[in-house]
Amino acid sequence: MSELHTPELLAPAGDYERFTAAVLYGADAVYLGAKELGMRAASQNFTFEELSLAVQFAHSRNVRVYLTCNTLPTNKEAEELPEFMRNAKACGVDALIVADIGVLMEAKRIVPDLDVHISTQAGVVNYLTARELYEMGASRVVLARELSLEDIRIIRDKTPGKLEIECFVHGAMCMSFSGRCLLSSYLTGRDANRGECAQPCRWGYYLMEEKRPGQYFKIFEDEKGSYILNAKDMCMIEHIDKLADAGISSFKIEGRAKSSYYVSVITNAYRCAIDSLLQNPMDFKLPQWVIDEVYKVSHRQYIPGFYFGRPEEGQCYETGGYIRSFDVIGVVDGYEDGFLLCTQRNRFFKGDEIEILQPKTPPIFYKVDILLGESDEEIEAANKATMKFKIPFERPLLTGSLLRKEKNNLKNENSLYLP
Repeated sequence: MSELHTPELLAPAGDYERFTAAVLYGADAVYLGAKELGMRAASQNFTFEELSLAVQFAHSRNVRVYLTCNTLPTNKEAEELPEFMRNAKACGVDALIVADIGVLMEAKRIVPDLDVHISTQAGVVNYLTARELYEMGASRVVLARELSLEDIRIIRDKTPGKLEIECFVHGAMCMSFSGRCLLSSYLTGRDANRGECAQPCRWGYYLMEEKRPGQYFKIFEDEKGSYILNAKDMCMIEHIDKLADAGISSFKIEGRAKSSYYVSVITNAYRCAIDSLLQNPMDFKLPQWVIDEVYKVSHRQYIPGFYFGRPEEGQCYETGGYIRSFDVIGVVDGYEDGFLLCTQRNRFFKGDEIEILQPKTPPIFYKVDILLGESDEEIEAANKATMKFKIPFERPLLTGSLLRKEKNNLKNENSLYLP
């Protein structure tokens, strides 16, 4: 391995809860969207007042904040850009993420001191484009997800050292090049390039011959049809040493529309993976519990994206759904008199075997032998949404630590066990 640099871990946030989860569980930077001009219309996103508070929270913990401005703006939206950019600057964000050359140049005029990152929506696939964007004022390019490690290495070698390179390392893949897709617009009227994708690539399809209307032919050997466009999810957690060696500056986790639990678990896993790499770069070996973590969130089948070439089995034809083996059942709010004070997220029962996840440590196995309600009464189940409950524990845990239960309730051999 060549001289190792320290990669940034960049996590997503669709709202304030997910934002604090990303910070708590180890992100070096968080990317998020305002109420307009971002590519995730389904997310709650941030008002500028909320954004200002988020930036203050992040900066107090040495975490950076990047604001998306990566839709292709209409003429009307172009007129609103100056005010949007000034508001973003006033909130203290560390960079704007843009996809349009006009937006890039407007940013350099309106907020010249604010860094500008080029979105993956721009489809940067070669060093010529990356170099020109740098000359135009971009401080970072987010490369297209269709590139191999060798492609990235060449871009790194042939671009200025001050240009940062960001790549996705985990999350959903798109069936269309760099996320540029019209399928959702055609089928539903929801424009994927305006952040409104209905994900029709995840739907099941049949084949129909034009002269035989109503006769549907299976495309795959399944009576439910075939998910012919459904891409698997990317997961590079076991290969981050190769990513760092290729010169990638920032490891990006996909998922602004994902849950707070997803953000917590995946951010924590990659934080621990990066820390392991930095501790022993010459003999990198990931602890098994870290690998296990990426399977404890809702996910599709995993592949390493295009990093090692075009994937031969990059699509899942059998189903468009998620694999989900764990439910988050509670969040730790505090500690008092030997009890963890918690808020319920999903139903569970006294006697259940659960895991407790806190930042930068393996999950702790715990059996719920005692379960108290908000008034300290003994209860058999936490079965009311967002109810408060208590469980005994030997020490305080960080606020925001998670309680989760495996669906089949089997013990995980990589957990730490407490009696």
